Amino acid sequence: MSDAAPYLATVVAHYRRPNNHRALATPTHAHEGLNALCGDRVRIELDVQDGRVVDASFAASACAIATASASILTERIRGGAVGDALGLDEEAMLAALGAGIPELRRSCVTLPLKVLRQALTGAA
Repeated sequence: MSDAAPYLATVVAHYRRPNNHRALATPTHAHEGLNALCGDRVRIELDVQDGRVVDASFAASACAIATASASILTERIRGGAVGDALGLDEEAMLAALGAGIPELRRSCVTLPLKVLRQALTGAA
């Protein structure tokens, strides 16, 4: 099995059937971000209550890697503390996607993280 096999399987699974790919009825936090280099666009919506992410969703017009990253990210943060969501980093997302993400495609992985941070803090 090649190093890319886990990455490909995870990305394809989340791209074909993304988790939380929907709009929230009444989000308390939301932000949309764009990767100007490739045109990927991701919107994250959150329902935050008492310091916890009660619900999280996303919409994307993006490549398979960015879509899979948003799917995994929203699944990971649902039900958790805002601080834990803000603590997620590129390495955590790369590990969740599996081995083999090309260096040139890392911005696809980090776009949803940047959008999440902007939604929660108002800072890039």
